Amino acid sequence: MTALSSENCSSQYQLHPINQLLDGNSLLVLIILGKILLNILTLGMRRKNTYQNFMEYFCISLAFIDLLLLVNISIIFYFRDFVLLGIRFTKYHICLFTQIISFTYGFLHYPVFLIACIDYYLNFSKTNLPFKCQKLFYFFTVVLIWISAFAYVLGDPAIYQNLKAQSAHSYHCPFYISIQGYWLSFSMVMILLIAFITSWSEVIILIQAIRITSYMNETVLYFPFSSQSSYTVTSKKTLLPKFIVCFLGTWLPFVLLQIIILLFKVEIPAYIEMNIPWLYFVNSFLIATVCWFNCHKLNLRDIALPVDPFVNWKCCFIPLAIHNLEQIEKPISIIIC
Repeated sequence: MTALSSENCSSQYQLHPINQLLDGNSLLVLIILGKILLNILTLGMRRKNTYQNFMEYFCISLAFIDLLLLVNISIIFYFRDFVLLGIRFTKYHICLFTQIISFTYGFLHYPVFLIACIDYYLNFSKTNLPFKCQKLFYFFTVVLIWISAFAYVLGDPAIYQNLKAQSAHSYHCPFYISIQGYWLSFSMVMILLIAFITSWSEVIILIQAIRITSYMNETVLYFPFSSQSSYTVTSKKTLLPKFIVCFLGTWLPFVLLQIIILLFKVEIPAYIEMNIPWLYFVNSFLIATVCWFNCHKLNLRDIALPVDPFVNWKCCFIPLAIHNLEQIEKPISIIIC
């Protein structure tokens, strides 16, 4: 089976055939199992007191789809060849289901990014729905996204012809690379690089001033805070280095991994690339971006600030006078990453 040209397939995907026998399906099952374990670990590590948002609902739905895929391909892998509801399932369907999931995941990067961005923008604009209505809205939005994505994948003529051709050469199982995922990762890394270069001197000063202590049974980082500053942030230039320190304090290993992937053009199958750690990374990036663009609306005493499952953005700014640290420095600003 040869790779389809860009004219014969959707421009959002790249097809890369792997010359492997379907006996390698055992490796595929292990890969999906490893991804599910990573999803569970990430969901278990996240902060529990986060409020409901679109990205949280989508991450849970992604974990469910991954689990559903694992169950289906595991059953087929175990029974090898069986008939269910008049449909014969063979080892070929393991590859087929994974291909469909890969195409679907590869199509979702831009829509999920855009909807999450709109969600946080509306949160800043104080146009939220009532809590119960908001939960239902997120639920039905996620369901609609998945239905639309699967409908697009199964209804696209180029993808259908590719899946049909693969059935005629069942000893090959291609995997798919999402162009959306590549460009989204490239854009975020470039924005982070530009932001760091723009304020690198302030970032270095903040890093040099940081000290580590314990506060309320949590390890915190703190650095000097100007007593003339107010609770309302008005300067984007002042806010940017704090955001960079807070973001990279949590996601630096992931950022370095993205840079390595981009530099060496590592080809990651779409069913692996779309995962919960990646989505939480995008989520943190979106929160920082929306907060920075709306810094004139930020009131640091307002408890309605976006809550990140991994980065405590609000604590980056709150000036506190902790009595047992008075002999070191006061007032101080607390940052928890």
